[in-house]
Amino acid sequence: MLTGNHPSVDLSVVVPVYNAEETIAALVQQLLDVYRPRGMMQVVLVNDGSRDRSHEICLGMAEKFPDAVTYLRLAKNFGEHNAVMAGLRHAQGAYVVVMDDDFQHRPEDAVRLYDEARSKDLDLVYSYFPRREHGLGRRLGSSFNNWVANFMLDKPKNLYLSSFKCMSRWLIHEIVRYRGPYPYVDGLALRCTRNLGRVEVVHRRRAAGRSGYTPRKLVATWGTMFVSFSVMPLRVSTLLGFVLIGLAGAGSVYVLSEKLAGRPVPEGWPFLALIILLFSGAQLLTLGIVGEYLGRLYLAINETPQAVIRDSWGLGAPGSREGDHV
Repeated sequence: MLTGNHPSVDLSVVVPVYNAEETIAALVQQLLDVYRPRGMMQVVLVNDGSRDRSHEICLGMAEKFPDAVTYLRLAKNFGEHNAVMAGLRHAQGAYVVVMDDDFQHRPEDAVRLYDEARSKDLDLVYSYFPRREHGLGRRLGSSFNNWVANFMLDKPKNLYLSSFKCMSRWLIHEIVRYRGPYPYVDGLALRCTRNLGRVEVVHRRRAAGRSGYTPRKLVATWGTMFVSFSVMPLRVSTLLGFVLIGLAGAGSVYVLSEKLAGRPVPEGWPFLALIILLFSGAQLLTLGIVGEYLGRLYLAINETPQAVIRDSWGLGAPGSREGDHV
């Protein structure tokens, strides 16, 4: 594994690739054209189970630029954050930028993020967009995830957790120590540092294809943030239990006082059914939350891998073996 930085690599760019046959070659070429006049750049392409010709094109880029491109092909689709973690473990630069494969993030802005982090000695620099070109569903999902992060991760309120970001070598070293099967890169970063910065960038429409970020994947990301990086859900369920006990106690006092006063108390199935539904729902919710924690703990104990690298090519590839678990 290549977790140490190469002395001649200033900047690594990790790109999780999924069905990006129409864009990935041009993206690699533009990244190298933008930065290589200044120094040495490494581009780490992580093919996350693409079903198109992304493998052939990424392999071609690794063969065309063997001194600048590292290509990792995962054994199957593990998800964006898992793919990013595999890329971070093979990044050699003093700073590492993570960006998408669809040209919604401009190559020149990757260099701007790097310059901001290096000039101000920041651990983590996020991009933010005055206008986002995502669809309504994606924008709503991202906004909800951001709201959950405010609550669960105690992040700065004005910080948007963009997938387009730059991290220092020190922070990368801390992040890749996590070996669990459910990584959330922003959660791992924010539990290590608050030495943060932001850079305004342009968000463009996709150059080709459709987003692979489905509502199911957005919910999965929210679930990982919700369960894997905080015990807040357990505390909320405990608080809910106390609230329901308090409501039950208040109701009992009310019924008893009405009986002692000789006033008629409403009787019937609707009231009883609502109480049963309320308490049953609360119990099932709590059991579900506890079960999710136990299930993820079980998978971690059984060493479920974050990702499995089938093959690797290009810069630094001899340092990893076929079938590596990360």
